[in-house]
Amino acid sequence: MFRSIRNRYLRYLTIFVYFVILFFCAIELNFLWLFGHSPNMSEIKTPVVWLPSEVYTADGKLIGRFYKQDRSPVEYKAISPYLVNALVATEDTRFYKHGGVDFIGFVSGLVSTAKGDRRGASTITQQLAKNQFNTRKRTSQGLVQYVPVLRTLVFKCKEWITAYKIEHLYTKQQILTMYLNTVPFGNNSYGIKTATLKYFNKMPGQVAPTEAATLIGMLKATSTYNPRVYPQRAIERRNVVLGQMVKYDYLSKADYDKYTQFPIGLDGHYVDKTGQGDSYIRHAVEKWLDKWCKDNNYDLYEDGLKIYTTIDSRLQQYAEEAVNDKMKMLQKRFNNLWGDKNPWRDSKGVEIKDFLLKAEQRLPIYKLLSKKYKGDTTQINAYFEKKKRMSVFTWKGDQDTTFSSVDSIKYYTKILNTGMMTMEPSTGKIKVWVGGIDHKYFNYDHVNQSKRQAGSTFKPFAYVTAIDNGFTPCDKFTDKRVSIKFKDNGKDDVWEPNNADFNFSGREMSLRWAMGKSVNSITAQVTEHVGWDKIVDYAHKIGIESPLKSVPSVSLGSNDVSVFEMVRAYSTFLNKGQKVDPLLVTKITDQKGDVIQEFTLKTEQVLSEETAWLMLYMFRGGMEEPGGTSQALWEYPGLWKKDNQIGGKTGTSSDYVDGWYMGITKDLVTGIWVGADDRSVHFTTSETGEGSHTALPIFGEFMEKVYADPNSGYTYGPFPKPWVKITKEYNCPSPRIREADTTAVDSLMEMPMDTSGVITTPVKEESPENNAPTPK
Repeated sequence: MFRSIRNRYLRYLTIFVYFVILFFCAIELNFLWLFGHSPNMSEIKTPVVWLPSEVYTADGKLIGRFYKQDRSPVEYKAISPYLVNALVATEDTRFYKHGGVDFIGFVSGLVSTAKGDRRGASTITQQLAKNQFNTRKRTSQGLVQYVPVLRTLVFKCKEWITAYKIEHLYTKQQILTMYLNTVPFGNNSYGIKTATLKYFNKMPGQVAPTEAATLIGMLKATSTYNPRVYPQRAIERRNVVLGQMVKYDYLSKADYDKYTQFPIGLDGHYVDKTGQGDSYIRHAVEKWLDKWCKDNNYDLYEDGLKIYTTIDSRLQQYAEEAVNDKMKMLQKRFNNLWGDKNPWRDSKGVEIKDFLLKAEQRLPIYKLLSKKYKGDTTQINAYFEKKKRMSVFTWKGDQDTTFSSVDSIKYYTKILNTGMMTMEPSTGKIKVWVGGIDHKYFNYDHVNQSKRQAGSTFKPFAYVTAIDNGFTPCDKFTDKRVSIKFKDNGKDDVWEPNNADFNFSGREMSLRWAMGKSVNSITAQVTEHVGWDKIVDYAHKIGIESPLKSVPSVSLGSNDVSVFEMVRAYSTFLNKGQKVDPLLVTKITDQKGDVIQEFTLKTEQVLSEETAWLMLYMFRGGMEEPGGTSQALWEYPGLWKKDNQIGGKTGTSSDYVDGWYMGITKDLVTGIWVGADDRSVHFTTSETGEGSHTALPIFGEFMEKVYADPNSGYTYGPFPKPWVKITKEYNCPSPRIREADTTAVDSLMEMPMDTSGVITTPVKEESPENNAPTPK
């Protein structure tokens, strides 16, 4: 075929061109799987852009984002001409003249490289082909990837082919926009908008020539010319870009002389409040959607979803404010209590001598050090004792200090934390989620991840079991010492619980009074009558999912549960006996706003409406019965207006390790836990460490703020009237208190009551909470 061409040079050129065409065709067709996949016209026409998914509150406020690459695309008209001109002048001066591949620039680059001046020859379009369409990613590589020189040639050819396709489908402005929206600028900043905000706290359309030159200058090497790390290098590179802008008539010489004298001018005030790691809610949403994403083949970090949560921004703000106010005070109380003494103690109050060593050994770094130093404890200790600069959490804000690793362990072990969740039982919507005091320093979620002993907040599960099996709120038991025999792992055992004050009054008490006053001895008798196995069954049926050890002390909260579980279980009572599956997300849409998925409430009837209502009546006993453990709420006058009713239950585990409060209003259920992350660190007295003094005040302040806001959607009011006819006796007479029982007034029995048995004239009573001791 080629012999018919008589001119030898023309024949050689024809043969060369022929084989070049065959080579390009082979690459495009991935002949024999040698060259890997190349982007086709359809893929280039509808490019896959990794976009962050965004998380919104129920009232439309952006509260979080999921991303692997922090990018936020903008349109061409929103990009400053300085950025475009600096880019073209520096990266591709013939951009507006070539069709994707600049052969003049390519040859010039080869010549410069041969002379020792290594210079890139890729056009902006070729760089876009590599960055956006991944022409060099592993899935695009064939068998030739193992042949070094040929591999590079194939890569370059793929970029050329893809660049021509891009130029065929897009205008020059569209190519520049796509490029600036995808190119990396360091510090996990992908795209020009993210870069201008992070480095200069400006939108892309607001940057000055010097700022534009600084950012474009970084494209040569984002680490080398990072203005935060190497400001002098960044200035030098910026001035080179400004010189290029002068050379190609994008900037005057006078402006160049002026701008090159300017400092770098970084502005670090921009704070991304919707970043990927700054929110307990964001992580809760990620966990909540994990199965859905897997089942539906979505990636939160790449698919640009819009996720609408049930969180109410107003209530969330009030909860966070209440947590900050009260936890700050509690920490001060805790620090004053212990002073310079170490608070890590055993059950007898004796300091745990090897506490710090064990804390060190639990750290991942300890195993690495042990291996590195071959178990030499002297060198390991030297590492943990070495001082270094660090920023630590304080209630006055981040504080720079010089700490060793041991100092850090000592400091953070003494910090108290909390978990708080509020739900609307009628809809199942979670309105508040506070996973801790500061996600930056304490990213362990104390709402759903952490599980702690529930103390007396678990007692209602014993009482609901009793009421659902023949008992009434008016049935009476005597407050006396109880001894219960049982088998634990096949061995005979005896449980003899004490009351919180270690006294037994000998009085007959109704179930409502006993639960309101949180009397351990009567709860134990109820447990013995109905059976601890049955109490476990009811707790699981109502909403507790954690495994529960079936022993007599189960009703006093000896098992570990989460705030999430407790709120769900308590919501069953306010929701007419229907267990709800809490909703954290209501719907998910794509970038266009088209709904992908909507989530609806799932319920299951697990209690009769009568039993559920009677339990609400029982919960009001914490405020209305003599010595009720919720009565510290009288100290919050903002709660007691317009015949408002609140029910609840305090809880405190052994040695005041865990403080709880479960609060119920006519609309909401709120659960709060307070304590130190390490269980050996705790308060020492009922006055400092009971749930009524730690968790309850957070609830009180929170609900005052909610009620004070007319736009919150939640108002004062009594609990719902019975949903069905109540067949059991419940409106039993209030007890007349003897002089020895100074926690109530003698005239309580004569106080006016409404038809549901609530005292209409509040009586403030003070009494320590009866917490759950460790069973013998």
